[in-house]
Amino acid sequence: MANAFATGDIVQLKSGGPKMTVETINEGYGDEKIKCKWFSGSKLQQGWFLPESLVKVEESDE
Repeated sequence: MANAFATGDIVQLKSGGPKMTVETINEGYGDEKIKCKWFSGSKLQQGWFLPESLVKVEESDE
């Protein structure tokens, strides 16, 4: 799934949840992981996700 996402893309978990911004893509050690940031109220949150768990949010969805 390399290159499916790029830094700055807006993504969301396939299961729903907040829209998140892709910050970093780590392709080391055979496992690609994507670091995303989002706001929960006024608090900035961040986490690492497998690309299989994310979908890109299209402009028309925003």
